Amino acid sequence: MMHGMKQETYRVNGIRLNAWTGGNGKPLVLLHGYPQTAVMWRKIIPKLSENFSVVCPDLRGYGDSEKPRSGYDKRTMALDIKLLMETLGYRQFSVVGHDRGGRVGHRLALDHPDSVDKLCVLDIVPTHTVFQQTTKELAAAYWHWFFFLVPDLPELMIGAKPEEFLRSAIFSLGCAAGAIEEEAMQEYIRTFKMPGTIRAVLEDYRAAATVDFGHDEQDLGRKLTCPVLALWGEYGKMHQIFDVLGTWKEKAQFAEGRPLHSGHFIPEEAPEALLEELERFL
Repeated sequence: MMHGMKQETYRVNGIRLNAWTGGNGKPLVLLHGYPQTAVMWRKIIPKLSENFSVVCPDLRGYGDSEKPRSGYDKRTMALDIKLLMETLGYRQFSVVGHDRGGRVGHRLALDHPDSVDKLCVLDIVPTHTVFQQTTKELAAAYWHWFFFLVPDLPELMIGAKPEEFLRSAIFSLGCAAGAIEEEAMQEYIRTFKMPGTIRAVLEDYRAAATVDFGHDEQDLGRKLTCPVLALWGEYGKMHQIFDVLGTWKEKAQFAEGRPLHSGHFIPEEAPEALLEELERFL
């Protein structure tokens, strides 16, 4: 599915990261979200690789990357990516992040402003904003954010029916029918069932409500210095609940963006529209 890309494992920040690389041009790293892997970029990689040196890692705890017991705060996950890009010879690069990958990208650009040239975030608002502006509508739409915070119980329940949970999670977020072909779904299922993945995913969300929130509190008032492009799904829940672009203007010196005709999984539901925006912005 990752046509023209080379798959390798790199040891950075004390763990092994699986990553796909290919293409030529300016360096660009694509960071996937929950509950997926780097395979989510398969529809846009062929076009992007014509003009960019593309790097698609599986985040710590996801896909075929290592699943350590700790380190799921976004500061650590961002450092994973910075060190991976440096290992590949890139000191400065652009970042596109979907869902959890967008949160890693946000922290990466904030902690390492000299490394990130441009940042695109897909279908998210900042983590601190989510927790500060939680309403009953948000709690109903993003119930998993709060369910995942419960100790141990989510591991037991999800582990009992991992494939059924994964499929339900994807489609409950509003994925358009047919956007994720069965071959890709089977790849997501394969890695979701790997030992340690479910716990790692839950620790990612738990870190957001604890360590990440604390880091965000410390950084209130600091703005991203790189240009930010925010894109979100017109049929997604963020569009219904938030002024998405407004939330990013609060966090960046320069932010632009708009909704696309898509649900949450933009790279798979609206790849052509996403490519048009990325090629212009990047």
